[in-house]
Amino acid sequence: MYSYIKGTIEEIRLDSIVIENNNIGYKINVSSNTIQDLQMGKLAKIYTKLIVREDDMSLCGFFSQEELQMFELLTSVSKIGPKVGLGILSFAKPKQLGAFILSEDIAKLSKAPGVGKKTAERIILELKDKIDKHNVEFEPTLLSKSPIGVSQDEAIDALAALGYSLQEAKEAVDKCKKDNLNTEDIIKKSLTYIMSKSLR
Repeated sequence: MYSYIKGTIEEIRLDSIVIENNNIGYKINVSSNTIQDLQMGKLAKIYTKLIVREDDMSLCGFFSQEELQMFELLTSVSKIGPKVGLGILSFAKPKQLGAFILSEDIAKLSKAPGVGKKTAERIILELKDKIDKHNVEFEPTLLSKSPIGVSQDEAIDALAALGYSLQEAKEAVDKCKKDNLNTEDIIKKSLTYIMSKSLR
């Protein structure tokens, strides 16, 4: 029904905002990550998702389309509703969530509000094949044992976790390895190499 609403931010609450458009104030439920990108009295564009239930209609809003897409993926998982979906997006940004899912990090996901071990396992099971492996962001601590340490083996393991074969991962890392690069940089360059190769 609504793709987005553009207007002035009139109120910022703990888990919602009010945005005014044509003298109408729309209350929109949002994540804390979206709130961080908004300022009172400033013009903003909020992407929206209309939630319709038997006894209620409400709007969920997102600062970016990327966050909206992750919300739609999360709420497609059985037993995850809009409230829990927004709670998960308050816990981590979409790219980080994608990394947790692809690396099957149950421990990290289960720390999100409203998510226990069983729910984390269900999220991974139902969404692992739907995450864009080129649009994720691993935490440095997941990628290397030290901030500047170079580890080709860890880079290969991370690429394998994204679904690439060991042969593809080893080839990409070998092509992209350079002195003084940490594991995260090797992975980024390797992904760029793999993507460029697939376009040839």
